[in-house]
Amino acid sequence: MASLQKRGKDSWVLYVELGTNADGSRRRVTKTIKASGIREARKLLAEFETEVETGHYIAPEKMTFAAFVEEWKEKYAESELGIKTLDIYLRFIKNRILPVFGHMRLDKIQPFHIVNFISDLGKEGSRQDGKNGKLSSGTIQYIHRILNNILSRAAEWKLIKNNPAADIKKPKVKRKEIEVYDEDEVALLFELLEKEPMKWRIMIILAITTALRRGELVGLEWKHVDLDKGIIEVKQSISHSINGQRIISEPKTHKSKRKVSLPDTVVEHLKEYYLEARKKRLALGDAWKGGDHFFVFSNDEGMAYYPETPYLWFREFLKKHGLKYIRFHDLRHTSATLLINKGVHAKLISERLGHSNISTTMNVYGHALQSADRDAANKLDSLVPPKKEKRNG
Repeated sequence: MASLQKRGKDSWVLYVELGTNADGSRRRVTKTIKASGIREARKLLAEFETEVETGHYIAPEKMTFAAFVEEWKEKYAESELGIKTLDIYLRFIKNRILPVFGHMRLDKIQPFHIVNFISDLGKEGSRQDGKNGKLSSGTIQYIHRILNNILSRAAEWKLIKNNPAADIKKPKVKRKEIEVYDEDEVALLFELLEKEPMKWRIMIILAITTALRRGELVGLEWKHVDLDKGIIEVKQSISHSINGQRIISEPKTHKSKRKVSLPDTVVEHLKEYYLEARKKRLALGDAWKGGDHFFVFSNDEGMAYYPETPYLWFREFLKKHGLKYIRFHDLRHTSATLLINKGVHAKLISERLGHSNISTTMNVYGHALQSADRDAANKLDSLVPPKKEKRNG
């Protein structure tokens, strides 16, 4: 038997009777909820009764952190987080967070437990990949973000009074200096690419001239390329695969959906590449496996590349030619830095990169922007009259 009682504005107490104990006392489970009216309260009561009767309800004072993670995953993470983000979250939860907090009662986790946890992550020997050293500051901040997310939901759902991670100082990220190519190195790179297959040459050219992310490049389709206007429309990305299947998803933020103008010379290269791609598709006939997709970059059967493929190819290419090693993602940084050095406004660069706001651009490329600002100031130096010598007497 279930019942409810109003306790205050939008506050209700739910009761589910479970009979009597051996000493004759009543056995019942209670839960306090927020509901805007009697109809919503009754609906929540019915759900609560079902949870209790099926054994799925765990009283907050008995719930372990590990048990709550399962609730968090089902009721929040699987619907609110992207596929790739969820996969990363679950790996960190399994390998880092559950070994420390899994056995603890949810309501017994205190801020100091989290402070100790974060501190231990930053110590020597904290890596789990067999390498010496400690976790990067970025990884530590990411783990803190996951833990904070989980405990925020617990507080939001009234399983704990407060989120113990909320008031803890967010771990600082020590930004590494970005490795990029200068103009001479880019010129050499393009020269060496002339000996490579056209698809790789075009991919690297686009990476440098458009600053598209790796996932945006492998997810790019010809229908998103306007060769007449010289514009690429970034509408999707491939950043993950499940059981061998590439997952196509929309960009994470509104700003990531963007139109990027192409240099005229790049358009001419793309026109030639498009004709070659169409010939190959027609030649494949029934062997075509791209379906309705016509990816700009694909394997010999028309299927999109895995996100790791460009990175692996580029790494081997640099090694083969003895070029300075930079990551594939650093081609994006190279693009932004070259534009800064050319005097392009930070706001325009931010829009090409698809940053959510200009402050992100300023933070990532602050050093390059400061150097460009000094160069700009020096260009005005000739306009200022020289300081006159003081005459004696």
